[in-house]
Amino acid sequence: MARDLPQELCELAEDQLGVLSRAQILQVGVSRGAIVSRLDRGSWQRLFPGVYAAFSGPPPRPAMLWAAVLHAGPGAMVSYQTAAELDRLTDAPSSLIHLTVPGYRRVRCQPELSIHYSLRAAQAVHPARTPPRTRIEETVLDLWESAVSLDDAVSWVARGLGRRLTTQPRLRQAAYARSRLRRRPLLAELLSPDAAGQHSILEHRYVRDVERPHNLPSGTRQAPAERRGRTEYRDQLYEDYGLIVELDGRIAHPGDTRWADIARDNAAAAQGLTTLRYGWLPVTGSACQVAAEVAKLLTARGYTKARPCAPTCPVGR
Repeated sequence: MARDLPQELCELAEDQLGVLSRAQILQVGVSRGAIVSRLDRGSWQRLFPGVYAAFSGPPPRPAMLWAAVLHAGPGAMVSYQTAAELDRLTDAPSSLIHLTVPGYRRVRCQPELSIHYSLRAAQAVHPARTPPRTRIEETVLDLWESAVSLDDAVSWVARGLGRRLTTQPRLRQAAYARSRLRRRPLLAELLSPDAAGQHSILEHRYVRDVERPHNLPSGTRQAPAERRGRTEYRDQLYEDYGLIVELDGRIAHPGDTRWADIARDNAAAAQGLTTLRYGWLPVTGSACQVAAEVAKLLTARGYTKARPCAPTCPVGR
């Protein structure tokens, strides 16, 4: 920042990663002509209408997020996929910058922005983090509601819990505060107290819908195994029958872990263990079919107590 600018403005620019709004600049007595002069000589640059970077060169991503918030005006905050990016709920930057603004305001959208309106904006914003953003629980619930598929919706909840960014009680409280919430019954099930302590939500559903109704043996949950000097954990180990059931996919384990999974399966096979893998949709949508596959292997290896849960159940056929 130039020395001829007020110290107050310099400090504000430092807090906002070099980004200032026209209103902030004029408020401290800098003229419009001074803004135009700096833009003309290239020491400043326009990022959005009425928002400037007080530096030259390509603006970094964090500066662009500040610019988007300032462009959207009072009460605006980073939200949805972009808030997920900032809080490590996802590992990839969003293609658009998502912003939430109070529902009583309207913002002129730009090609780089996706604007969401909320009557709960004041309750959703995090009280301290910058740039302003939604609380992690609000981010998870926003993404839950906007997800196109059930698979994607549950993956956001599982990521928030699996990465220890939030807890089931905090998500339940945030969900309760919303008068309208898409897929509320399923979310209540995912956040139910009896799912606490499980390694993943999917494991809870596996035990409840696959193991117990079909009288399968209780596998050892999160069974430790050593490989190359490191401890790994197998979701369900039926040790007496040489069978491992891994519950994975985007919901249970966010990110691309395909090659790590293959290496782990190969190591188990070298020890005489067979691995079956299931994601969210088979376990929640086809539990009897999953049970039939697991039971078939267990029966071939000596287990005799598997039974169908209903006349049409394929277990034992």
